Amino acid sequence: MTSLTGYLWELGTVDPDRVHSLAQSLELPLVAARCLAMRAAPDLAQRWLSPSLTDLHDPTEMTGMASAVARIRTAVEEAQSIRIVTDYDVDGTTSSLILQSTLRLLGAGENISYHIPDRQDEGYGFSLRAAEAAVRDGVGLLITADIGVRDHEAVCRAAAGGVDVLICDHHLPPGADVPGDATAVLCPPQSACSYPNPALAACGVCLKLAQALLADHPRQEAILRSMLKVAAIGTVADVVDLSTPENRAIVHLGVEGLRQGPHSPGLQALLDVAELGKEITAEDLGFRIGPRINAAGRLAQADAVVSLFGCTDPAEARAQAQMLDRLNRDRQGIQRTLVKQCIDSLDSPPPDFAVLWGDEADGWHRGVVGIVAAKVRDQIHRPAAVVAVSGEDARGSVRAPPGVHAVRALDAVQDLLLTYGGHPAAAGFSARAEHLPEIASRLNTHIQTQLPAEDLVPRMTLDAECGPADLGAHLAHALARLAPFGKGNPQPLLHLSEIQPTQVRPMGERHLRMSIGAVDAVWWGGAPYTEALDQPVELVGTLGFNHWRGKRSVRFTIKDARCASLPSS
Repeated sequence: MTSLTGYLWELGTVDPDRVHSLAQSLELPLVAARCLAMRAAPDLAQRWLSPSLTDLHDPTEMTGMASAVARIRTAVEEAQSIRIVTDYDVDGTTSSLILQSTLRLLGAGENISYHIPDRQDEGYGFSLRAAEAAVRDGVGLLITADIGVRDHEAVCRAAAGGVDVLICDHHLPPGADVPGDATAVLCPPQSACSYPNPALAACGVCLKLAQALLADHPRQEAILRSMLKVAAIGTVADVVDLSTPENRAIVHLGVEGLRQGPHSPGLQALLDVAELGKEITAEDLGFRIGPRINAAGRLAQADAVVSLFGCTDPAEARAQAQMLDRLNRDRQGIQRTLVKQCIDSLDSPPPDFAVLWGDEADGWHRGVVGIVAAKVRDQIHRPAAVVAVSGEDARGSVRAPPGVHAVRALDAVQDLLLTYGGHPAAAGFSARAEHLPEIASRLNTHIQTQLPAEDLVPRMTLDAECGPADLGAHLAHALARLAPFGKGNPQPLLHLSEIQPTQVRPMGERHLRMSIGAVDAVWWGGAPYTEALDQPVELVGTLGFNHWRGKRSVRFTIKDARCASLPSS
């Protein structure tokens, strides 16, 4: 039986004896112990609850690290010009901030420059244009971050012009080669690398480089903890795996630092406009900090973020942060309009791979197509590509549900693409606009031949079953110990059977608020399901704390519901 939102629910399986053992040894309620057992291997359970600096691996274990450190030290000692070139998203901009800070601490000072490509003008990746500019400007060492590992031609062009290229990246597809002309490549997924954490974001790779370069610095730990605040933002925003001990430590310690302060004027201003105080969580980094940083690269210039973080005047920092906040609101408006256009244009049922495009002059802004594709995917439970067309050029983003690999799907139409790349769940591409109908047809055929229709029915894995009496502060505290939450460690989903919500009432136009026993509950976007809640239902949701005007209360956040009277499908 599918739920109100079209999901099939599946209760995860776990050894009951292990659940009881964890409950006793770690002093956890059984519900929380079951959620932990669903996530952590027996030897990692204690570390899962207590991330620390000891979870950061030795950076010298990363292939290429010794060469990278030696080349940077030479560049600093010889006062060579060093340029940092990064992507325009959160991972790229936080990488730039970490690298710039590290080089300044090493004494590079005025010899540092940075470049963040303009999304509209230059596009994604380490471009030939950026390589040629480095040659023309007499750059001795160019460091890329979050780009570069797939940009063989640009690396070759820079090297041929006498520029050494050091790559810090994480986008290498399985079996692909790194650029042979690079001086050093720091990229844990490369075949020659046995680094224990291949799931680092690019900002995480840059953090490891900083850790190696500053190993002898007298304030190394304090500096590292400060950088962790920035690395945590990039790690969460780039949606990398938070089940690895190192990534968990980066985010846990970064969030801890963001809660404690003090912060630079720029970071403090960013936290202020996002209305975040001492109770900040990893989810806040992904939903409130990340989008404001990304808004600069989507609608304006990503170097505005670097400018904000470097600002020393609180008043100026506040003005710059407010500008990012305005850009984010503009982005939200464009996004809402475009999502509605996309959904309204789809047939019923939708295609197995939805490819939608429109002219940039009509509001199909290339800076938001990735977010819109994700919203479309989530509503139709199918892979989606949203494409912005400008003249003969088309730039699109793909967002794929579990079971569909975005990059491998694009492999099936690579002869029609100019460039493409990304992750299993998210990818980007450029093409000639005239090829979009054929791209759409072939991607749809690819999914039909590669994936049975039943595999496109979304499934929701539930962590534990409980009753209204369990939904108290004791369980909420215990579940919070499993944080930080994100990819690889989602917030635990609790299943409640035969619940009759009370005091069901609207909250704004799209949301619902209600009571489940003695606990306050909300359902974001749940307004369409109001009538279904007039009868006993099964609910799935998460338990945590709500902070409002200095007060904290337990809150159950509904994610889905199912009624016994619903027909099977």
